[in-house]
Amino acid sequence: MKVRARAGDSLWYYSHLFRMPLNLILDSNNLATATALQIGQEINVPGFTSVAYSIRRGDTFWKLAAARNLSVDALLLLNQTVNANALTAGQTVFLPRRVTEAIVIGKKPYDFNTLSTDIEKLLNVYPFININTIGDSVLGKPIQEIRLGRGRRKVHMNASFHANEWITTAILMSFLNTYLLSLTNMNPVRGINSMNIYDSVDLSIVPMVNPDGVDLVVTGPPEEVSARVIKINRGSTDFTGWKANINGVDLNNQFPANWEIEEARKPKSPAPRDYPGEAPLTEPEAVVMEELARERSFDRLLAFHTQGKEFYWGYEGSEPPESRIIANEFARVSGYHAVQYVDSHAGYKDWFIQEFRRPGFTIELGKGINPLPLSQFDEIYAEALGIFLAALYM
Repeated sequence: MKVRARAGDSLWYYSHLFRMPLNLILDSNNLATATALQIGQEINVPGFTSVAYSIRRGDTFWKLAAARNLSVDALLLLNQTVNANALTAGQTVFLPRRVTEAIVIGKKPYDFNTLSTDIEKLLNVYPFININTIGDSVLGKPIQEIRLGRGRRKVHMNASFHANEWITTAILMSFLNTYLLSLTNMNPVRGINSMNIYDSVDLSIVPMVNPDGVDLVVTGPPEEVSARVIKINRGSTDFTGWKANINGVDLNNQFPANWEIEEARKPKSPAPRDYPGEAPLTEPEAVVMEELARERSFDRLLAFHTQGKEFYWGYEGSEPPESRIIANEFARVSGYHAVQYVDSHAGYKDWFIQEFRRPGFTIELGKGINPLPLSQFDEIYAEALGIFLAALYM
């Protein structure tokens, strides 16, 4: 919600007026400190939307404010050209509405357009988040990063490395929405004070690493590559088993962590799954994720996949002792099985642990055959929310 500053207004006052943490208001306006406001200066107030309302007979700003648990001055601020003492029936005014319900509805087929729409909606209500395009997919779709928080500890999470695991994007975006609602409504999540997390953690989320592949599975092949992907898929137009990017390269077999082992035992040409490419980091999506990790030097990393209700937290003995402590907490809060080592290489988590000697985790959500059915969504969300939170508060 946008307001225009009046004489004597301050960000401190807006924080009090809307019961909104000052740091969220500062970050929504790209301000480091609560500097003096200029009359008419446009200010973003997070966690609110402005709703048009038609005045009814007997309405007053005092009655309207009281019914919504707001200060009268919140209405006066939003309606500076309105004579509050001379309201007339049918007159349109604007009322602040605190957002208390989720914007992201994850329990549905979740393709790139759905993600883009949800990101735009979240940014409109929560302008303290930053949206960065960190690169493009093979077909030119932007790979977007959502970033928020003021802290020194840098935590990264990602989803949909694999196309038919697109439910991970919907789950991760739902986790994010829960966190945002908690921040702006000052309600703890499972007893955790989210504002403490915001002030101590710099959170990076790439919700859809493989947008071309996700769209292939969810909506079907685009015309310009239809013949090629059908050929890779052995003539079938059923892409539910497709894990790779649109080039038929498995993005989670693309990283220089014993890539040669995977190359020797995996398909030798483009395939719906498992083909590691001609060399490490040949695919733009993998390159983007490698560059992001190097640029940001994350303190810990979580890659969300499906399925198995387990997670992997070690790689070739390169994981630090801290990883075991975090893994034990993840298992405690989720009921998922913690697995230190598996016979797998060249994954993003593998490379991150090998390269940086920092905690990295592959989280295998749910259980069954990919793509997991949406009937599992609520169960997955409830089980794995604890992992999302623990990754931030530990």
